[in-house]
Amino acid sequence: MELIFNPWPWYIAGPIISFVMLFLILFGKTFGMSSNLRTICSIAGAGKYSDFFKFDWKLQIWNLVVILGAIIGGYIAHNFMTLDQSIELNTKTIENLKSLGIVDAGSSFMPDQLFGVQVLSSWQGWLFLVLGGMLIGFGTRYAGGCTSGHAISGLSNLQLPSLIAVIGFFVGGLAMTHFLLPAILSNWFLI
Repeated sequence: MELIFNPWPWYIAGPIISFVMLFLILFGKTFGMSSNLRTICSIAGAGKYSDFFKFDWKLQIWNLVVILGAIIGGYIAHNFMTLDQSIELNTKTIENLKSLGIVDAGSSFMPDQLFGVQVLSSWQGWLFLVLGGMLIGFGTRYAGGCTSGHAISGLSNLQLPSLIAVIGFFVGGLAMTHFLLPAILSNWFLI
């Protein structure tokens, strides 16, 4: 399929995000993707089993539209606005990743060795996904929100807990990138 659009530059996308945040603040709403899981669980009847899910989910329907928009927008961006899936990486980074078993480093946004369908064919891949999902879920709940909620909505509202959470997200990401993931990959845990 022929590409129709070019990706929007930061100086267009950034102000649009700012405008959306201003709009949400004016209407007393907060943005965050992880809160949608709570809404979906509440719609499915999880309130029968846990008080955490007992709330008026109809007030959060607008946020479910955000999920739909993210899915549609992601599809459009991937299929019509992505000129090239490869990314420019430092040659030393590529060498380090290749030494850990990531042979296609830089050829796409997400290496197939970590995010491809073949990961589901091993118990190590399933364990990695399940434990990672549980840690992300726990961290999101413990932090009172996800990266998008804290970094976009919380920081735009000048909330100190969001600043602390965002600093924690970056520290955790750096620790995972430089210590945990290399330890996992160097022991052939996934690959």
